[in-house]
Amino acid sequence: MQTHHQIVIIGAGTAGIMVAAQLMRKNSNLDIAIIDPSEKHYYQPAWTLVGAGTYDLQKTIRSTESLIPAGVKWIKDPVTGLQPDDNTVSTQHSGTISYDYLVVAPGLVNDLSLIEGLQEAVDQGVVCSNYIDPEYTWKCLQEFKGGTALFTQPATPIKCGGAPQKIMYLAADYLRKQGLDSRSKIIFATPGAVIFGVKPIAATLTQVLNRYHIDFKPAHTPVKIDAANRIAYFRNNIQGVEGTEAIRFDLLHLAPPQTAPKFVKESILVNEAGWLDVDINSLQHKRYGNIFGIGDVAALPTAKTGAAIRKQAPVVVDNLLKLIKGLAADNKSYEGYSSCPLVTGYGKMVLAEFNYKNEFTPDPKMKMMLIADSSKEHWRLWILKKYILPYLYWNKMMKGEDV
Repeated sequence: MQTHHQIVIIGAGTAGIMVAAQLMRKNSNLDIAIIDPSEKHYYQPAWTLVGAGTYDLQKTIRSTESLIPAGVKWIKDPVTGLQPDDNTVSTQHSGTISYDYLVVAPGLVNDLSLIEGLQEAVDQGVVCSNYIDPEYTWKCLQEFKGGTALFTQPATPIKCGGAPQKIMYLAADYLRKQGLDSRSKIIFATPGAVIFGVKPIAATLTQVLNRYHIDFKPAHTPVKIDAANRIAYFRNNIQGVEGTEAIRFDLLHLAPPQTAPKFVKESILVNEAGWLDVDINSLQHKRYGNIFGIGDVAALPTAKTGAAIRKQAPVVVDNLLKLIKGLAADNKSYEGYSSCPLVTGYGKMVLAEFNYKNEFTPDPKMKMMLIADSSKEHWRLWILKKYILPYLYWNKMMKGEDV
């Protein structure tokens, strides 16, 4: 078996496949290997819709094999360690793989142990989560006949920070359609200080919260779930005063705490917070010039979304190709673009596009969709989310085409 490759990419998720596909489009003679044990690739942005009963989970799944670009070698194996001083990666079954250049793109992992009682609550079916099993979320929503529906998220970074809100708005709309809103109380408890960090989006979401009569509790971090009594405990920090609050629930949707994968966290490539330590504009590692990080694993002060990867991948590809030619990796054009399609009800959506400065940066293409202001709810944005984005993902992004 070949144990050395010019470029090794860890991860066959959105970031890994996009970088490999774009590289092969630029130069089909490159020697590239992707290391990933997963046989299935998931289009996770649609899981919000699965959890609300308006999308088929099976449509979000493709085989990893079908997405590996032609000419790229797939090493179907878990990575167990990184040795950047030796330019090698350790794997569980395939031994040590060496590289000239490394792209670290394994995404992140759920770590339920970071909230006391969460693993047991999930195992017992007391908690639902679109991040774990969106079909179970839909089942719980259908079985809910009134009471307190609690939605929360952890203090750790998570995939698409807006996702815990999206399912809440859809649930609120579902309860209204079922005539259950009058006997339901919806609570959103979040560690954040505001509903959203981008001001025009926050203004719209505040109106949405009011429309559904949602009790918004900022500065609330979940610390414990008592599954037997259906109580969630929060550490709150209201106006600088620490306290705890117990909230009883009949339905609880929770985004689990998330971290970098173990082999990344335990490597010398991470910052103090445990994320891959890269330059935020070039995506090049701060200490190892032949290593790049992209996607959810990277220590970037922006939202962890597929849309962010769409803007990161061309920068990584350009810098890699420059290094291969003996030039400097001087493309520092990534300015933190990310996008969060915030579904606010069935048939309604707001599109939050922003940068490192939390400035609202709508794509000019929105005008082509006859959307004058994507910070406001629009039915065309729902069409974008449900139909257009999945098509572009599978047929353009995964094939290395510009979108």
